[in-house]
Amino acid sequence: MKKIDFYFDVGSPYSYLAHTQLKKYEKDTSEKVNYLPILVGGLHKLAGITAPGLIPAKAKYLIKDCKMWADKYKIKYQFNRYFPIRTINLMRACLIAERENFLKEFVNKCFEAIWVESLNLNDEKIFNKFIESTNTFLNLFSDKISDQKIKDELIKRTSDSFNKGIFGVPSFIVNGKMFWGQDRLEFVLNEAKK
Repeated sequence: MKKIDFYFDVGSPYSYLAHTQLKKYEKDTSEKVNYLPILVGGLHKLAGITAPGLIPAKAKYLIKDCKMWADKYKIKYQFNRYFPIRTINLMRACLIAERENFLKEFVNKCFEAIWVESLNLNDEKIFNKFIESTNTFLNLFSDKISDQKIKDELIKRTSDSFNKGIFGVPSFIVNGKMFWGQDRLEFVLNEAKK
């Protein structure tokens, strides 16, 4: 099986839904998914797109749709009552976690904080408490979150993903083919088997 490239932002409920299924896929197959953090707000800006969650009619549908998928997957989920969550620091933190070899563990904690516990990570005190809860990550985060190299890396990754044709999250690239949306996972996994 070929590696799946998974482009995500932890502030995306559909990225969370995809993540839960990709974890299951990794466990069932022993294959590894390549997690690629990008900033969805920056991506939408490059693509000239308004996020569905910021359009009232679409947001109303999105809330029901995510719940329907969560029920289908039989996973814990609640739409974050503080949505949208500003994720720029969380996505920079993902890059730091990646460098330190615990990206998936950190991403899992972010997704659970936002889409299971419904924490308001826009609130600085709650955000800092969440970062502290990631144990050894606190010092790394404090030291590196404002590092210009980390900032530039997130911008570059977001721009590179856009140049590959990605315009939203979650997106997947397998065997050179791009798929958008967690509802395309069946196609993604089938392609990975080729």
